[in-house]
Amino acid sequence: MVRLPSLRICCIVSFLVVAVLLVACNPSSPQSTFDAAGPVAREQLRLFWIIFWAAMIVFALVMSIMIYSMIRFRRRSSDDIPKQVHGNTALEVVWTVAPIILLIGIGIITVRTLFALDQPPSSDPLRVEIWAHQWWFEAAYPDYSITTANEIYIPVNRDVSVKLMSNDVLHSFWVPKLAGKTDVVPGRVNQQWFRADEEGVFFGQCAEFCGTAHALMKLQVIAVPEPEFNLWLDQQRLPAIIPTDFASTGAAVFNTKGCIVCHSVGGPDSNEIRESRSQSFLAGQMVSHAPNLTHFGSRNVFAGAILKVNEENLKKWLKDPEDLKPGNRMSSLAGAFNDPILQLTNSDIDALAAYLLSLK
Repeated sequence: MVRLPSLRICCIVSFLVVAVLLVACNPSSPQSTFDAAGPVAREQLRLFWIIFWAAMIVFALVMSIMIYSMIRFRRRSSDDIPKQVHGNTALEVVWTVAPIILLIGIGIITVRTLFALDQPPSSDPLRVEIWAHQWWFEAAYPDYSITTANEIYIPVNRDVSVKLMSNDVLHSFWVPKLAGKTDVVPGRVNQQWFRADEEGVFFGQCAEFCGTAHALMKLQVIAVPEPEFNLWLDQQRLPAIIPTDFASTGAAVFNTKGCIVCHSVGGPDSNEIRESRSQSFLAGQMVSHAPNLTHFGSRNVFAGAILKVNEENLKKWLKDPEDLKPGNRMSSLAGAFNDPILQLTNSDIDALAAYLLSLK
């Protein structure tokens, strides 16, 4: 005979399960959806709570009736076979109609929220184009001819209209504290918008499995005051700094060891280059591209926002990118170049690190 667990054990297990679930909902987490920092995330959170509490009320009601029925109408040893009945028409109508009304109400609220969040309310939002690559995010500002990677600078309290594109596989753009996720589909242009109501760094990532390094495809949205954002724009539009001293040696390595094949250094991508890439994308053509490194030294993160920009991390990346981010394109291209002349030596890595960190 199987021995059932005691009531004490059941209570302890239930407490532990509830504790784990509550920890998972901690709003102070960097990517918690319960700490909305903008109107889009706030409306989506409001809709979530409406559906959640409606479901909880239904759950509590059904469980209460079930437990009451189990106790009130349990069979006792002295009971005969109960009276056989066909059913209760009134009760069946109630538990059929009530869920229909509840679902219609939730559907109306959901559709209204979707339409309300379809377009930014302002007539002059900041336009940003996001290109999702395996495995990093590229951000272009078409009105300012600026292109950066893994970091999206935005001004506080200004609507941001985001155009989402991919030319390799299916991705998903998600910054939980600002807006829900939107799929980034090859051959299709999707859109979303958000606004940050406070300063800070908001963490995001790809939320659709896209290959080996999917879990290492992250990004940061950095919300700053309007004057600081305008200063950032001015700095990004400046040409690359001409390297001197040891950094000039790194520039030579950059130009002769294959880095320049994929990366650009020298200024923001022009509107013509971006327009050409957009036409290729819409035509279904693959576009090989790597981050623009013009102002790499002024960024906070790199390699899909998984590493902080500093000399130690940069040297590790240049020495063995595959160890830090399996499957990345830089590793595959490095393997394709078997020519010893193109292989990076330790001195090459030191010079390259000095050069890239000087690009501010």
